[in-house]
Amino acid sequence: MHMRSNAPYDKPFMMDGTLTEREKAATSAEGAPKRRVRADAQRSEDAVLEAAKALFAEAGVDATVRQIADRAGVGMGTLYRRFPKRSDLIAAVFRREVDACAAEAATLATRYTPGEALERWLKRYAQFLGTKKGLAVALHSGDPAFDELPAYFRAHFEPALASLLDAAAATKEVRDDVEPYDLLRAIGNLGVATGEDGSAHAGRILNLLIDGLRHRQSHS
Repeated sequence: MHMRSNAPYDKPFMMDGTLTEREKAATSAEGAPKRRVRADAQRSEDAVLEAAKALFAEAGVDATVRQIADRAGVGMGTLYRRFPKRSDLIAAVFRREVDACAAEAATLATRYTPGEALERWLKRYAQFLGTKKGLAVALHSGDPAFDELPAYFRAHFEPALASLLDAAAATKEVRDDVEPYDLLRAIGNLGVATGEDGSAHAGRILNLLIDGLRHRQSHS
């Protein structure tokens, strides 16, 4: 007399517990489309964030969602599924740009002397701030989506700058009494310069700050 197995009919296993060739093929066939779907979704999200980044730089954060979707080449439904609210998209773009800017510190450190790497990154950081039209307005809008952004910026930028400052101070290319956060704030304040020469003014003052860093004698 043969005992009937209680195993489900759709789970055929060989006696040693391994999958049959038929199940392996089915599993492989099912897995491939899922991976493609995930890859397609990631590409769509990247396209949306790149489009939003470009439009925010051109027109500020008031660029319409329709404009962003059109430039990204995706449908409105795709955009809204990933970013249900406009503020979600704005916050995602800023976080992505923060990540890229902070990561560049390590890249520059491998390519240049400590002093030059520091100077290049400070200018990269200033450029990041200068191209983020509407950032200050968004951060002070009261929308909960932006509540964590200031802490996010500091958590990423401060360690990146600290590593560059420490390296440059160790080679005596810059003074050793500068707090990373103070320098970040000082450069951030340059972004409020207005008028036709606002950008040029910010650049001149940034160069003065960098020259000040090279004055190695600490002051009490």
